[in-house]
Amino acid sequence: MRELLVASLFGASAMTDAFNVAFRIPNLFRRLFAEGAFSQAFVPVLAASKQQQGEEATHLLIDRVATLLLVVLILTCVLGVAGAPILVWIMASGLKQAPNSFEMAVFMTRWMFPYIGFMSLVALAAGVLNTWKRFALPAATPVLLNISMIGAMWLGAPWFSSMGVQPIYALAAGVMLGGMLQLGVQAYGLKRLGMLPRIGLSLAGIRSAWADPATRRIATLMIPALLGVSVAQISLIINTQIASHLASGSVSWLTYADRLMEFPTALLGVALGVVLMPQLALAKAANDPAQYSAMLDWGLRLVVLLAVPCAVALLTFSRPLVAALYHYGAFTDRDVQQTTTALMGYGAGLVGLVAIKVLAPGFYASQDIRTPVKIAVVVLVITQLLNLLLVPLLQHAGLALAIGIGAVINALMLLIGLVRRGSYKPAEGWWTFLMQVMAASALMAVFLMWCAGSNDWIGLRDQSFKRIWLLALVVISSAAIYFIAIWGAGLKVRKLLQR
Repeated sequence: MRELLVASLFGASAMTDAFNVAFRIPNLFRRLFAEGAFSQAFVPVLAASKQQQGEEATHLLIDRVATLLLVVLILTCVLGVAGAPILVWIMASGLKQAPNSFEMAVFMTRWMFPYIGFMSLVALAAGVLNTWKRFALPAATPVLLNISMIGAMWLGAPWFSSMGVQPIYALAAGVMLGGMLQLGVQAYGLKRLGMLPRIGLSLAGIRSAWADPATRRIATLMIPALLGVSVAQISLIINTQIASHLASGSVSWLTYADRLMEFPTALLGVALGVVLMPQLALAKAANDPAQYSAMLDWGLRLVVLLAVPCAVALLTFSRPLVAALYHYGAFTDRDVQQTTTALMGYGAGLVGLVAIKVLAPGFYASQDIRTPVKIAVVVLVITQLLNLLLVPLLQHAGLALAIGIGAVINALMLLIGLVRRGSYKPAEGWWTFLMQVMAASALMAVFLMWCAGSNDWIGLRDQSFKRIWLLALVVISSAAIYFIAIWGAGLKVRKLLQR
């Protein structure tokens, strides 16, 4: 709903490119201080502390980590706001080609940069709650960002426009409100759990926090994790920079496609990763390699079961999806076509993108962050070589396809690494399982291709309710075809989910 409103109100233009660049900058740093390097280092140490030292000592660790994190975040936010023009130029110097686009991006970056402070503290809270097996609250709070941005567009954009202010600035206000709401809800969850951090910003408190061996261990683990996350963010910066020099709207087309790709990635990969990470860390702390391997096997089977049909759908049914979800208001027929090609590029690597979210915790839970970093560096080089080949041929869609291919290579290298070190031993029945999934997916693909060609999805723009109902019918029918075919092939889905 959020992206539908953005597309219909603002379309894909230099103005939306400016917002997307500005929003990517705090999200880039968020990968470093929030669910990226910080969580990868924090959760395994937290789980080990809970398992071996008890809750009282673990609460003290949380207090000290929160103190140091807040100090770092304050300094980072001050520097980020001051250096916004430099950050925007590094990310997307091509915005200077469009009038006022660069200046708008700088203005919105300054307003949204403190968002990383809220989200980094949210990541700390989520790590604690997930370690205590409180998964629902951290999973639900991101909805608050969407609600805030929807409210900002619905109420704020018309008000901004009436005041002579660019209405897209309302989105920046919605982002900040969403960050504050998420932090407030997570803090409430920690308070109920009895684990709300006691932050001491005095010089003595900061020194005491840094002197703790556990916080030093987290900082030590974060160094290679920062390198690994930085590699991924360098790839994002390069791709955004390239896109900013392509046709106006390229950054936005990629962003709209990315949202559709992120839906199954978050629903499957991130959810599985969030659940597996603390449990793998606990299995490691308990020295239970059989449980460790079994959990990885279960996670990978769910990835294949659910991500393969999603990838097939993105490849065979991408245009109807884009048309039904975005093709309103300022979003043109050309925007549909350009977003569709980008979505197909992402779809080619969806299984890899989801699998990484399960495979990488297999290393992080063992407090091995160096191996994924080395793999990430190799994949970065491969991705940029692919960009040299694909972008001249496919323009912005080439960037998406390069990311997709790179994700598949990344996932394969992580899998091979886990198998070679003996951390993961595939259970029996994998080949039969793969053939069952592929056969069911092929049957679903035939149905989706027929549905994509039997209706003029772009021509139904003036009949939006009919198009939405058709989309819902196709999605439900394709899911039914897939799971009935899986059942007919002899795969017991309920038994797999309950393993």
